[in-house]
Amino acid sequence: MDMKTSCRFFTSVCMLLLLLGSSSVYQSLCLVDAQEDAIVISLQVDASNMTRRPIPDTLFGIFFEEINHAGAGGLWAELVSNRGFEAGGQNIPSNIWPWSVIGDESSIYVVTDRSSCFERNKMALKMEVLCDSNGSNNSCPSGGVGVYNPGYWGMNIKEGKKYIVVFYMRSTGDIDLSVSFTSSNGSLPLASENIKALGSEVSNWTRTELVLQANGTDNGARLQFTTTKKGLIWFDQVSAMPMDTYKGRGFRNDLIQMMVDLKPRFLRFPGGCFVEGDWLGNAFRWKETVGAWEERPGHYGDVWKYWTDDGLGHFEFFQLAEDIGATPVWVFNNGISHNDQVETQSVMPFVQEALDGIEFARGDSNSTWGSVRAAMGHPEPFELKYVAVGNEDCPMAYYRGNYLVFYDAIKKAYPDIKIISNCDASSQPLDHPADYFDYHIYTLAKDLFNRSHDFDNTPRNGPKAFVSEYAVNKTDANAGNLLAALGEAAFLLGLEKNSDIVGMVSYAPLFVNTNDRRWIPDAIVFNSSHLYGTPSYWVQQFFTESSGATLLSSILTGNSSLVKASAISFQTNGKDCIQIKAVNIGENPVSLKVEMTRSIAKYYGSKKKVLTSTNLMDENSFSNPKMIVPQESLLEMTEEEGLMFVLPPHSLSSFDLLKESANITKIPISDSHKKASTM
Repeated sequence: MDMKTSCRFFTSVCMLLLLLGSSSVYQSLCLVDAQEDAIVISLQVDASNMTRRPIPDTLFGIFFEEINHAGAGGLWAELVSNRGFEAGGQNIPSNIWPWSVIGDESSIYVVTDRSSCFERNKMALKMEVLCDSNGSNNSCPSGGVGVYNPGYWGMNIKEGKKYIVVFYMRSTGDIDLSVSFTSSNGSLPLASENIKALGSEVSNWTRTELVLQANGTDNGARLQFTTTKKGLIWFDQVSAMPMDTYKGRGFRNDLIQMMVDLKPRFLRFPGGCFVEGDWLGNAFRWKETVGAWEERPGHYGDVWKYWTDDGLGHFEFFQLAEDIGATPVWVFNNGISHNDQVETQSVMPFVQEALDGIEFARGDSNSTWGSVRAAMGHPEPFELKYVAVGNEDCPMAYYRGNYLVFYDAIKKAYPDIKIISNCDASSQPLDHPADYFDYHIYTLAKDLFNRSHDFDNTPRNGPKAFVSEYAVNKTDANAGNLLAALGEAAFLLGLEKNSDIVGMVSYAPLFVNTNDRRWIPDAIVFNSSHLYGTPSYWVQQFFTESSGATLLSSILTGNSSLVKASAISFQTNGKDCIQIKAVNIGENPVSLKVEMTRSIAKYYGSKKKVLTSTNLMDENSFSNPKMIVPQESLLEMTEEEGLMFVLPPHSLSSFDLLKESANITKIPISDSHKKASTM
């Protein structure tokens, strides 16, 4: 075996040890030898109080947009799609998709009509059963006839779990109706209950609520209504929800947990382009999304091309932000869509709608819109401090004029609210007042890596930056790979170092239902029953301690074109901690020597995290959801080595160092490492 082949074999063994989590063996056998050939760079960290400055409490948060069925069929745990039969439009007859008919034309006739008892959504489903079970010539099939709803590419029904099913019905006669969860083809019942009623009891619209407990599991299940009794039955506003949603609020637990694990300091909602609409007639209008869910008309999101019942509405977003401890950032329409816009002289109705939306969140429970919030179960105001006037609308002809009308009206009524402009002020001043300016960037990995200095020269006397949407685009990222994650990590380190002017940061998009990938890549991928985080998601977990921490001045020296690094300090369990984060996007390991300046304190290893893989193009998947996730271990150090760390190829690493004190003991070094150090 020649020297070149031997080196390749040794490197492969070392990488395998790292990926298998054998950190001590990796360090003792690999890192010492690797350091001889590794690039060595230095990170000088000023650990004194002279140059340190606080990082905003709000720095890292999350942005939720209704895109990729992130809410409808995702975060919002409603299992029924098109629950009010409104998605097909207001003309009759209309398309009832994804509802389908059970039975043939000789046994059942299904059509929509406008007979609903709900004024804002008049569509209902009329089911005429033509067959019977009394021995007539037209007997019903043994399983009955009816309709079923498959939800959003299948309902995730789990054995032992309970589900609340609510629907409205009326009939011209007696009913004998089976309400069931079944397997995807209807052959296997998973939970069922029979409803019998006299015609006099259901001659008017009647609300029915059931609790079904599943006796089987199927992540592609459906909800169905069947009968063998001849007659007419109308259905409207059909809902099915798991009983164990997050805090009973209606959110899917596993997706919420992925959000919570990022420790977000703010929640930007509900969009994005979803707020604008391709046309104003299809823009998100908050007043249509509050009050009883049965009364919400829903709307067609013409940008991302699907219907939402708007069960996840204005109130639910504020409640979600409060429940996860995040500051709400409300984005509202400013009279501008992608294709039409309201002239400034006519924009006041939109301004009033925004003021009413703020009153809904912050108003006293006796106020007009505060009373609506109180009636929904939240008498105390929400803490709304940030609003964004539109989304990506700065180039539009009437944006600046409209913005100023919004700005003046909001500041007059709520002078403490911070207002976010769509216009970029990263390189030149704004021509209008603002507290924050919105900054969006989707680009190649190399470009984003190099953009870590984007805000180095931004004037410090103007509005702060809200980097509300950033990501490496699909050209480099595919569906979400390591290359994209490392480019994003370097960019985030630059934003962290510029956090005196950058006030808030969030990735986009957050969620994608794998059955409707309107936009890729995304941070969290899911279907009805499973999920995983892309490498871009796991990068964000490296910054969970940054918000509210202290930035330490740091300078990289040496050949560092492929490395970015930063240093912060914070308290953990009552102890002073310094965290070093570093990205190595190169194909060779790098030795990082950390030099603490202006400090006589000693620091000892606590823990380290590394995100890496054997190939930059590697991605997580449903079959291998943890192919690329952070590997955490004890940080082992020797006094001889000092603060010397190895950054593996294609990696993001963090190193937590504890300040020496009377009650801190050095983490012991393994014997194998000591022996390797003396060889």
